[in-house]
Amino acid sequence: MNVARSFNNWLKFRQTVTELGRMSSRELQDLGIDRADIRSVARASVTR
Repeated sequence: MNVARSFNNWLKFRQTVTELGRMSSRELQDLGIDRADIRSVARASVTR
């Protein structure tokens, strides 16, 4: 993987973590995401 792709993946990961972290527990629950799973969900979004 090249440097630019790695950097873009990291940015996408951070953006996803930030956006999900700003959501209320109720909103996350509606999406089927537990607050403890935010980082793993963000990691999965990068690998798609």
